[in-house]
Amino acid sequence: MQYRTFGRTGIAVSALGFGTMRLPLAQEEKVDEAEAIAILRHAIDSGVNYVDTAYPYHQGNSERVVGKALQDGYREKTYLADKCPVWLVEKEEDFERILDEQLEKLQTDHIDFYLLHALNRERLEEKVKKFHLVDHMKKAREAGKIRFLGFSFHDSMDVFKEIVDYSDDWDFCQIQYNYINVDYQAGMEGLRYAAQKGLAVVIMEPLLGGRLANLSDHVAEVFSKEKSPVEHALDFLWDQPEVSLLLSGMSSRQQVEDNLAYADRSAVGCLKEEEKEAYRKAKEIYDSMSMVGCTGCAYCMPCPFGLNIPEIFKAYNLYGLHGLNPAKEAYEKLGVLADACRSCHHCEKECPQNLKISQVMKDVRALLGPPAEPDPKWMI
Repeated sequence: MQYRTFGRTGIAVSALGFGTMRLPLAQEEKVDEAEAIAILRHAIDSGVNYVDTAYPYHQGNSERVVGKALQDGYREKTYLADKCPVWLVEKEEDFERILDEQLEKLQTDHIDFYLLHALNRERLEEKVKKFHLVDHMKKAREAGKIRFLGFSFHDSMDVFKEIVDYSDDWDFCQIQYNYINVDYQAGMEGLRYAAQKGLAVVIMEPLLGGRLANLSDHVAEVFSKEKSPVEHALDFLWDQPEVSLLLSGMSSRQQVEDNLAYADRSAVGCLKEEEKEAYRKAKEIYDSMSMVGCTGCAYCMPCPFGLNIPEIFKAYNLYGLHGLNPAKEAYEKLGVLADACRSCHHCEKECPQNLKISQVMKDVRALLGPPAEPDPKWMI
């Protein structure tokens, strides 16, 4: 395992962090606790020392599973990251109440890296500033409940700069970044801006919700066959000195083994110039083929009308990547289809990508649904 300095904290963290938003599942979409604990502990035994969870992951069960996994001496080997669900804060007292609940679920007396979760313009104004959340984080640090202060982010670059500059107490931040998202949200500019301020930068969605692990032939052909699509995507990040670590949401033993091998070979400056050009070409092709920028995070779920929004969008994206037949085949296997959408916009309020989901559902229905019924007035 390779290690990197975590911003101005001086802490050495593994180049690969374990994200727990996509733990292995058993029946009824519940976390397979035994398998999740096994692969988490194997990753830690192999040198991973940063584990990331959050209050809403796996309907609130991720923290409990992580807490169990870090028993038997594993907590002492690990830097633990967790996030405050700022959207649930309705009064100042809620911050400490939620933090205490998280500590109990995690079975620990402190969280090493604590983030305000998924900040954007609205949450900055209506939650962070209104309820003085940074001050509450500092009090929690003084009480020994957390060690370092950070935030994760989903909004535009100007908002990102404003949040970085809002407090001198930030130690780190977490952004969505990969070779497709270089100009999206914080992007490369935000990565460098935060690093110049001394903040450690944690990368989430390095594989764009898994989409960069399963490339279409058009995109894959620009890369060398000496590496897998996953290693190409991760090396893009590890090559950059501003990247403190990247999080991978690993859900199987094979993914853990593969990522450990890739991390072992990782280094700043590992890419040649021709490889960097390949990423630029791949992005051009990918952008021309992608239908909707869903990462499968499932923040939009559950849908009040029973739609599995990430799976519908996954099928929709197959059209751009592989053509109509594979897309229709995947779409028709889903129980509740796009025509069940009632444009309630509940999902859009939660989407970190700011997708206009109700409009996209109309596009999905038009492309993948059954042909429209002919107007009776033309059937005379």
